[in-house]
Amino acid sequence: MEDWASLLLTSRETDALEATKPSNIPSIKDISSLCQQTLAVLSKDTSSFVDVTAPVTVVGDIHGQLYDLLELMKVGGPAPDTNYLFLGDYVDRGYYSVETILLLFHLRVQFPDQITLLRGNHETRQITQVYGFYDECVKKFNGSPEVWKLVTGVFDYLPVAALVSGPRYNVLALHAGLSPSIHSLDDLRNLVCKSEVPHEGAACDLLWSDPDETCQGWGVSQRGAGFIFGADVVLNFNHVNNLDMLCRSHQLVMDGYKEIFDGQLTTVWSAPNYCYRCGNMAAILQLGESSFSYDTFSQAPDSLRASPNTESVPVDYFL
Repeated sequence: MEDWASLLLTSRETDALEATKPSNIPSIKDISSLCQQTLAVLSKDTSSFVDVTAPVTVVGDIHGQLYDLLELMKVGGPAPDTNYLFLGDYVDRGYYSVETILLLFHLRVQFPDQITLLRGNHETRQITQVYGFYDECVKKFNGSPEVWKLVTGVFDYLPVAALVSGPRYNVLALHAGLSPSIHSLDDLRNLVCKSEVPHEGAACDLLWSDPDETCQGWGVSQRGAGFIFGADVVLNFNHVNNLDMLCRSHQLVMDGYKEIFDGQLTTVWSAPNYCYRCGNMAAILQLGESSFSYDTFSQAPDSLRASPNTESVPVDYFL
């Protein structure tokens, strides 16, 4: 496991990336050990809300696009030289969800003070059985769902929100959006979700809700979970909680990032050419000690993106 992960971590150029193609996935025994180590790190946090100190680089959805994740780390810098905050949706749709999540777990264990992983709406048993991760695990491990069970057990302990604090700003980072059940940061600090995400309630909303520039207040989401919310909700929440910005992912944006509501909410998307067909750019958000900036990047070289499996996964929901 460590040899495979170290290859990924030290990759710099295309030829080095080529050498890391995952032809030899770790054994179930090694993966079980990694999951136990990851759980040991995550279990230290009793709340589902964590504090992160700037500087940190924020990463949006990845969706199993392993070589684009490696491209991202060339842009943002390798761990542990760069502190990373990942906003969730590590698996499903991409061809290398297994390798992607194992690499991220490895990073979380090796560099617990530099790497933070939040939970996305795809880090659940229900969603991963529909959008690819379960099937990928079964195919790569000779028909066994054991790796899927191990990894989704770790998902239950991922936090759902983080407060990034710098000398001159505070940013709330989460996967999707706000909840009408959450009014303050104290509400978030009191939130505990160490299980499969429920179909409704605060934890569900944080992983499913979306901002809407045409909405006032709260509205019904077409996703069937969470809510849509308008600028008035964001501005009031930020003001009450002394926040300068909300940072989230969850929705594809073609330029890699998009600020709305007078810059008080930003969406960061980190899967370039999403689903290997959308043609979008990707971005990461660099939160410095006193300022922030975006870095955009495109997909990894075509030679690294060939599909090992031509079967498609459902794409009816991929906003």
